[in-house]
Amino acid sequence: MPNPYSPEFKYLFDLIQYRVNKSLDASTKVEEPAKPAYKKWGAYLASFIKENDLDKNDEILLLIAMAPHVYPHLFDEAIGEKLGNQNFPKIGGTHGKNFRGFLPTGETAFFIIAGEDQQKRTEVQMLFRADHLFADKKVLWLETMPEGEPAIHGRIIMSQDYLELLESGKHATPHFSMSFPAKRISTNLTWDDLVISNELRQQIAELESWLLYNQKLVDHWEMGDRLKKGYRTLFYGPTGTGKTFTAGLLGKQVKKDVYKIDLSMVVSKYIGETEKNLELLFARAEDKGWILFFDEADALFGKRTSVKDAHDKYANQEVSYLLQRIEDYNGMVILATNMKNNIDDAFLRRFNSILKFSFPDANQRSLIWKKSFPQNSIFLDKPDNNIEDVDDIYGMDNSTNIPDIVKKYELSGGNIINIIHYACIKAVQRTTGENHTDVSHKKESSKLKIYLVDVLDGVKKEMIKEAKPFTV
Repeated sequence: MPNPYSPEFKYLFDLIQYRVNKSLDASTKVEEPAKPAYKKWGAYLASFIKENDLDKNDEILLLIAMAPHVYPHLFDEAIGEKLGNQNFPKIGGTHGKNFRGFLPTGETAFFIIAGEDQQKRTEVQMLFRADHLFADKKVLWLETMPEGEPAIHGRIIMSQDYLELLESGKHATPHFSMSFPAKRISTNLTWDDLVISNELRQQIAELESWLLYNQKLVDHWEMGDRLKKGYRTLFYGPTGTGKTFTAGLLGKQVKKDVYKIDLSMVVSKYIGETEKNLELLFARAEDKGWILFFDEADALFGKRTSVKDAHDKYANQEVSYLLQRIEDYNGMVILATNMKNNIDDAFLRRFNSILKFSFPDANQRSLIWKKSFPQNSIFLDKPDNNIEDVDDIYGMDNSTNIPDIVKKYELSGGNIINIIHYACIKAVQRTTGENHTDVSHKKESSKLKIYLVDVLDGVKKEMIKEAKPFTV
């Protein structure tokens, strides 16, 4: 029967059978199988081992953790070939809810790596310590056991991210879930589409420089012990001024993923749950180079209060934990808020930078209007159906420069995009006809006709929504 396993997993297969043979008959003369040369291993796995200077015990544990994902029946075949259906408690193992094959536990690692050697079993114990690379980087760990049960009976959990990395050379893109309550944000737009002041643009360029060159400073100039981990920045300013847009552009520019955290799934009324949710999030993001974006961050990072009851005490402990955890993250964290004064002072002191996103002035608003309309737009006063009272209502003639006319309205970029969306929908509706079921005979125009009446209707809606007076 041909060997179905790659050399490194054939080594694990042989090692399992060797340990079973030794356990059944200690006097057996069978020698421990030799580890194959790294050039025969999977390239990404071998590279990870060399880069992190892993020893033989580390390597075997890594293979044990990966095996159920790479070769799901390796353990069943290796054990069954020697024992058939005989029960063999020494090797540990368990079964999953859906997967009925053998899943290794801490006890499995002890048996395969150390056998009956008590000194070696102590060495294996060290592999699961919190200060080991595997736990520190959340590569693999033991499932937490119920109170009173030995920890080594916990299932060995392999990080899906690292499993992908060791197999394909790239970290897996996480799916939105309770364990990772964040969604990737991206944009097809460019810096030219962002209308902000030159001073703010310069500050953003400094963030870009950190993302591009900090790791090189740490790796090549050995500054890691002297510098603080990661980078923390605060974006503050009114809604719709470009905070989320800037985060997306930063990620695009430096080719790093940006994840926007869903705070509704992070914050919990139950004691300890918020910290637990955040720990899972940060642990998943560690060492990936991801940019974490917390919108409306004052919901999580708000000011601490004077302690009047147990709830206040816990809330303050939660904020203190968040402060420490955000400092331990080795990537960039962006906190965004409409109100800077709502952020706890302890956070403000620890930010590397604080960027103010101001409300656009009239000239900036005019530029946003011009950049945001479709390229093939033409601006007209009266719609084609000649609404009779347009001139009476708005006092405009038939030629118009919409961006220049509407720049006087104090609206944010987000408001302007909403208005343009509304006016463009109306323009398409007018082009194709009111009866959308009978448009086959219509010839599409090469230009989209945007009418002032529609834009002003949209402006009125947004001004009312923002509780601002609207006058023509």
